[in-house]
Amino acid sequence: MNIALPIDPVDTAEVDRITTQTLAPMVREIDAGAYPEAVMRAFGGAGAYGSHVDAPDDSIDVMRAIAAMSRAGEVCTSTAFCMWCQDALAWYIYSSDNEHLKTTLGPRVASGEVLGGTGLSNPMKAVNGIEPMRLRAQRVPGGYRVKGVLPWVSNVTEDSYFGIIFDAPVEGSETPKKVMAVAFGGWDGVKLVLDHDFVAMGGTATCQVQFRDAFIPDDHILADPAEAFIKRIRGGFVLMQCGMASGMVQSCIDLMDQVQTPLGHVNRYLEKQPDDFRTELAALVAEITELARTPYDPSNAYFRRVLTARLKGGEMAVEAAHYAMLHCGARGYVSQGAAQRRLREAYFVAIVTPATKQLRKMLADLPA
Repeated sequence: MNIALPIDPVDTAEVDRITTQTLAPMVREIDAGAYPEAVMRAFGGAGAYGSHVDAPDDSIDVMRAIAAMSRAGEVCTSTAFCMWCQDALAWYIYSSDNEHLKTTLGPRVASGEVLGGTGLSNPMKAVNGIEPMRLRAQRVPGGYRVKGVLPWVSNVTEDSYFGIIFDAPVEGSETPKKVMAVAFGGWDGVKLVLDHDFVAMGGTATCQVQFRDAFIPDDHILADPAEAFIKRIRGGFVLMQCGMASGMVQSCIDLMDQVQTPLGHVNRYLEKQPDDFRTELAALVAEITELARTPYDPSNAYFRRVLTARLKGGEMAVEAAHYAMLHCGARGYVSQGAAQRRLREAYFVAIVTPATKQLRKMLADLPA
């Protein structure tokens, strides 16, 4: 879907060229587990990861990053997800007060020179009472020593950086504080283990990351304590995932359109048609575009709108893929069929943190 933008530092023509000429021919390899590293770096060169950072708060707009992600997602959700991971890492760095990371690592992440991930699947679940925090640390001279295991960190290799949040003791209190930092896959005490066999997301470089007394230096701390910082970044973090959903829905609309001539005479009896999804997608994109203008809004009212948009996007992705499968019929049910591939990928949009069930819990728990 070509999302119109008033100001566009992203080279949209180059994003489109990379998507159609380089990414599209690779999708089966990516499904089989090939990480699209060259594609990820190429998108960085086109500005896909740098448009939402390094500007005054009142001029930050994450829509250009979402639009680039959406375009890639029309072809490959795995790659769109990796783009979100990259965008999120840049988001953490430039949203912080850490000038060292902003001037050293930040530009390399925004350009795609350095690839990396988010590392916040577990902390997001933990702060919402779904599972315990997996990382704990002790203060030592010059930083923290971290122990624990993160089961899901994506878009990472030993040469990658990624965000983490760990619990650390507070003197005189039984309640630990949360500290957010950027870790490096190649540090001593950090071990990456590729042990996940996903249905259709094998090419996302998703690892289990083990911390064995890994030293995190002070110059890699994003926020200490992190509670206020988490509230600052949460809107943009969740909202950017909508690029995966919008790209998926658009691709499913395209699949339904493609079979209109040979199958339209019988597909018209199905409950939902391509135009129904076009209308719903346009409404969702309009809401995302409005929300993208104020990603640092700390209010619960704003965050509720973000969560609702993300929930709508995930549910719409699954529904659109379901109807694309029905519209395509047997031609979509074969092993190389585009419709069955999109159906498998659509469930990832609904399952990745924050998943549909977590979003519903967050909305139920969020104060009015």
